[in-house]
Amino acid sequence: MVIGEVSRVHGLRGEVQVRPMTDRPERFEGLSGCVLWDASRDERETRRISTARVHGAVVVLRFEGDDSPEAAQRRIGRLLAVPESEALPLPEGSFYPWQLEGARVMTEDGREVGRIVRIESGAQELWVIADGGREHLIPAVPEIVIEVDLAAGRVVIRPPDGLLDL
Repeated sequence: MVIGEVSRVHGLRGEVQVRPMTDRPERFEGLSGCVLWDASRDERETRRISTARVHGAVVVLRFEGDDSPEAAQRRIGRLLAVPESEALPLPEGSFYPWQLEGARVMTEDGREVGRIVRIESGAQELWVIADGGREHLIPAVPEIVIEVDLAAGRVVIRPPDGLLDL
């Protein structure tokens, strides 16, 4: 589960700034290790964290063994991930986007739409639903998403006219 992205070098001691991708950036302060993921190469590396502190809107941290700006520079663009088992508990009725992958999607009248294959983030979160060779982009908004049942692996939607025809 991705919780942040290394955005830049911070100072001269090998520290980096991390843009948190979590609602609770203070979770970094107790973190002793993570997986650094280079998504462009799909390479993962387990790293120990020496220090971490919240600094305004970013987290400043240092990976064990990184003692110079040059060492820190190699980390820029990497995603910080922790095992799903370390996910912070969510309030009742909430879920992590990765928990939806593979869920069956149906319309409220029972028509099968497909399965969620990925979540795309941006100004509006979009759920990508595959139906054989076709993909549908469904905005994750309350007006469309009627029910999410994680235990059953099912999502019920009320698509506006024409959305599934695009």
